Amino acid sequence: MGLFGWFGSSEEEKQEQQPLPWKPLRTMEQLDKIEQQSKTRPVVIFKHSTRCGISSMTLRRFEKHYDIPEEAIDLYYLDLLSFRDLSNEVAGRFQVWHQSPQMLIIQNGKAVAHASHHGIQPSMILQFIK
Repeated sequence: MGLFGWFGSSEEEKQEQQPLPWKPLRTMEQLDKIEQQSKTRPVVIFKHSTRCGISSMTLRRFEKHYDIPEEAIDLYYLDLLSFRDLSNEVAGRFQVWHQSPQMLIIQNGKAVAHASHHGIQPSMILQFIK
């Protein structure tokens, strides 16, 4: 882990971390598809503000601790600054007040759980995986 663990990860640790299978959420049609997908397995929507340090920190922490098999859930990433109308539609459609960063878990077409800021934890997802 870097020099005394202070200056980042070693090359071995960097190679061990695999990127998460994020799917970019950019269209209303995708949102319709998410509702349908959620009837067979849960879907996560992560709303992220690319200009917010807290949002970036939360995303990095989430990715670092995420260890759920790829086939168990679909992960969608929404850049809410680029897609503000879509972000508003997510809030209205799933009846969850907009926050950033924010994670929604969609199951059977409804938001069954949501969290923001430091409340976003991969462990939240486990109870919805079959």
